[in-house]
Amino acid sequence: MKILVIGGGGREHALVWKLAQSPRATKMWCAPGNAGIAGETLEANGSAVECVGIGAEDVPSLLAFVRDNRADLTVVGPDNPLAMGIVDQFQAAGLRAWGPTQQAAQFESSKIFSQEFMDRNGIPTMQSASFTDAAAAKAFAASLDGKCAVKADGLALGKGVLICHNTSEANEAIEQIMTDRAFGEAGSSVLIQELITGMEVSLHALCDGQCSKLFPSSQDHKRALDGDEGLNTGGMGTYSPVPFLSEEKLTKIADSVLEPWLAGCAAEGIDFRGMLYPGIMLTDDGPKVLEFNARFGDPETQVYLTRLENDLVDLLEASIDGTLDGHELRCSVQSSVCVVMASGGYPGSYEKGKVITGIADADALPGVKVFHAGTKLDGENVVTSGGRVLGVTALGQGLQAARDLAYEAAARIHFEDAFTRTDIAAKGL
Repeated sequence: MKILVIGGGGREHALVWKLAQSPRATKMWCAPGNAGIAGETLEANGSAVECVGIGAEDVPSLLAFVRDNRADLTVVGPDNPLAMGIVDQFQAAGLRAWGPTQQAAQFESSKIFSQEFMDRNGIPTMQSASFTDAAAAKAFAASLDGKCAVKADGLALGKGVLICHNTSEANEAIEQIMTDRAFGEAGSSVLIQELITGMEVSLHALCDGQCSKLFPSSQDHKRALDGDEGLNTGGMGTYSPVPFLSEEKLTKIADSVLEPWLAGCAAEGIDFRGMLYPGIMLTDDGPKVLEFNARFGDPETQVYLTRLENDLVDLLEASIDGTLDGHELRCSVQSSVCVVMASGGYPGSYEKGKVITGIADADALPGVKVFHAGTKLDGENVVTSGGRVLGVTALGQGLQAARDLAYEAAARIHFEDAFTRTDIAAKGL
């Protein structure tokens, strides 16, 4: 089977790495890929994964490539191409692509659509309202005493959420998003949600239009700095499983979200085939959905796929074909921890082109896999090309062992101005 993976980040490196282990994969490309993806080989025949210089949002060129090279399956990693309707266009051309359609991807591409769907279908969530007028948005924020999350409606690389604790912060956030357009057109309308407190966890459910298969628990670390300080990022690290969430408790939380969600999709004619990733806040009043994503999380993918024992090709095909019911997810009992190494200045401005050393030394540690995110090849050197550069991931017997190993591996890798959070998985311990 010939497979194209679309994207070039840490999530896509993890997807390529796992798909390459399938005995069914005989040829694989990644567009555009990165330096780490270019180093992967297929277990079936030892052939190298080829990186193709096509951007993830260049849908016409991707379509032409798949037609010309007769790829049997296309796996879409990032949110933007999904929001653009890449899966619909591939299906219209008679090609197999994994990921939700444009209609189904609205769960992520429009926070307002998602919130209104939750309100209609009794999915536990927060008090909220949406606005296209800044003055009305400020009035609603004031009614919450400014304790709110102000969210750009559209996609903003995981950064379009500003947390506010008083009215002046809320007014500033609304100005920044709606007037200054800090996140571009994504901020032409905003969703304002009451601020709730509790422990945040990530759920991932693979869906096939009829049923869903729940991945184990995980916890992401969104803020740039230790102690959940600093700006929101795409994610500075994650771990799985979450010790304070028993299997029974996880299932109960998932049922409270996924059962009304599936029923709502059926009632409203939404055929969702792909990965649903709700962010959940565990509050004193029970679990509440903060938002939905419509693809694998990054860096959650890195910890999930290092634990997954199934053939990923089989699972993704079952998700497309509506046959997931016949599969059971099998995951290692080991813990997995991913520590993100980022460029100095991220999530603000940062320099690119810094030479990275020590990746092979880190990868040589048993149980460690270094996933590349923002890297590229410059001659013989691997250099930085993004804000989140590497996801140093480790499997261990228990969370402490996995965490220690991930940080030991990260300490072997060097590039100028690199930084990590030092408290990934600390909440789990």
